[in-house]
Amino acid sequence: MLSSVFICVLLFAAAPARAQFQGEGDDGRPPGPGHAFHQWGDPKDIVNVPYDGRFTFVRIRFEPLSTAGRFGRRDLKWDHDVPRAERNFMKILNEISGIRPSVEGGNIFKFDDPQLSKFPVAYLCEVGFWTMTDQEVSGLRNYLLKGGFLIVDDFVGPHWMNFEEQLHRALPGARLVRLDASHPVYDSFFHIKTLEMEQYPYGAQYEPQYYGVFEDNDPKKRLMVVVNYNNDLGDYMEWSDAGFLPIQITNEAYKIAVNYIIYGMTR
Repeated sequence: MLSSVFICVLLFAAAPARAQFQGEGDDGRPPGPGHAFHQWGDPKDIVNVPYDGRFTFVRIRFEPLSTAGRFGRRDLKWDHDVPRAERNFMKILNEISGIRPSVEGGNIFKFDDPQLSKFPVAYLCEVGFWTMTDQEVSGLRNYLLKGGFLIVDDFVGPHWMNFEEQLHRALPGARLVRLDASHPVYDSFFHIKTLEMEQYPYGAQYEPQYYGVFEDNDPKKRLMVVVNYNNDLGDYMEWSDAGFLPIQITNEAYKIAVNYIIYGMTR
């Protein structure tokens, strides 16, 4: 029944979106293995909403190691998939759960923004280019230790090295533990039997892997950080209503993402 809801919602949006987004890639081809849309979001499309008790998608911004872009656009890295990924995701979350999120989009904060502490779940992407000031390091550490839940997404291969270095600045000695479908985060709403996914964003040569950082480095305690390595859930969500990707693939991405939110809200 829930899968049917997903399919109905996504099909409803697919037809008009196909015409709207066709041709926005580098050469007009639809995205596919080894060829994704090189689309950078515009943070101006998201206006932070005041805290009102509703769940609100929070994206973390940072000064990237490199801002080299294409076609005269500065690539900020953290803004990939803005605002379509969060808007599509919040519509799905609103449809299938008892959570009534802010569906207009989401908020964008740095780790040292005091407003971040009001929001229990945060999303961070493109961590191969992630940097932090000392103030942001302290902000991330405090956010996690006080109960915040961080979703790390959209990085591949050698990008791991920079991610791990930055994470350990905030959490020295933190162990990154490989996760499988038996962890409670993958049974918090949908019962996800396998984490194997048909690869789209980075191609079949990269195996999606999932890692976690636990409170006190104890896997029996709270999961504070969940890591999608060699994968990009944000990309699946961004293009889920554009008619380019098979529904069964984007459905699996949404299921994982929904589970993350439910886990973060209930632990």
